[in-house]
Amino acid sequence: MEKRIKNAGFWIAGVICLVLDQVSKLWIVRTFELRDSLAIIPQVFHLTYVTNNGAAFSLFANGADWLRWVSLAVSLALVGLALRTHLNRWEQVGYGCILGGALGNGIDRFVSGQVVDFLDFQFINFPIFNLADVSINVGIVCLLISAFWMPSSSNT
Repeated sequence: MEKRIKNAGFWIAGVICLVLDQVSKLWIVRTFELRDSLAIIPQVFHLTYVTNNGAAFSLFANGADWLRWVSLAVSLALVGLALRTHLNRWEQVGYGCILGGALGNGIDRFVSGQVVDFLDFQFINFPIFNLADVSINVGIVCLLISAFWMPSSSNT
């Protein structure tokens, strides 16, 4: 008798996002010196190695040790949610992406006290970010799709 994993999409999305984030950060740290930048598309998109010891956009840059605990709390809450409730496909992927992102940046904060950032869209002068941040935003979009565009009869 085959037993299915509850909310499998959640676990798959979480693991994929976490692995992609951590592998990309490891590659950046091993390939670049801090503040090095490589133009992929000059003046549009660069890989620029920086660190951030605060939250998004370097908010709370001084004394943000509590952010590691927020990452841990969010991760534990999401795991609890996935273990206790039935999520539709969009929710599974959304919450899984958020889990992967929270764990990715949380690991950085626990290990080194700062987050590795490297995705640098210079044409819009946007703060440099990483794949964990992308995962969190993709997760939010998935949850919005689930909340506003999914008919209630197709929650599987």
